[in-house]
Amino acid sequence: MEPKFQVSMDEYLPLRDVVFNTLRQAILRGELKPGERLMEIQLANKLGVSRTPIREAIRKLELEGLVLMIPRKGAEVAEITEKSLKDVLEVRRALEELAVEIACEKMTAQQIEELKAAAKEFEVTLKSKDVTKYAEADVKFHDVIYMATDNQRLIQLLNNLREQMYRFRVEYLKKDESHVKLLEEHDQIIENIEKRNKEEAAKIVCRHIENQVESVLHTIRSKKE
Repeated sequence: MEPKFQVSMDEYLPLRDVVFNTLRQAILRGELKPGERLMEIQLANKLGVSRTPIREAIRKLELEGLVLMIPRKGAEVAEITEKSLKDVLEVRRALEELAVEIACEKMTAQQIEELKAAAKEFEVTLKSKDVTKYAEADVKFHDVIYMATDNQRLIQLLNNLREQMYRFRVEYLKKDESHVKLLEEHDQIIENIEKRNKEEAAKIVCRHIENQVESVLHTIRSKKE
């Protein structure tokens, strides 16, 4: 069956980024399903582009963990597995705890206001019913914390991990019941950074990520039943 998604041209983006965003959204929305092969010629014809931007997009999707390259078979949409979830979020938890502890020491009053604004933006975005907008707003909230560390190595590691976390973040945010919990956790993180309470801020970040792990694990396991 032919996929339903269409390329959405953006005059401000290079073609390779337009194709990447189109395929990424098709995977996250389930229009390209786990295990489905990504045939360069078919996708190029479907989107009305050459094979080059398709190939470049597939490479970027592989970095995000959304696509697997299978020897002698080619690219296919990656399954969400318990191991991939745990591997990525174990690393994220350790790095985020470190980031929030450093932020408690270094975050300026202006950056705290930026963090509050990002939390508010996330709350407003939830009214859009667009899960990719929720995800981008959540990323922006955490980015303020990362930047406040002023540790370029740590920021780089977290940014490299961001792509691999994106799919799990979206899966979690698809669940409306997670939203109230997320808003509370964002507020608690801000409160403890303002108080310079490193220990409590780290605990909340840890819980913040554990809730995501448990929720996505439940989704993975329920699909197997």
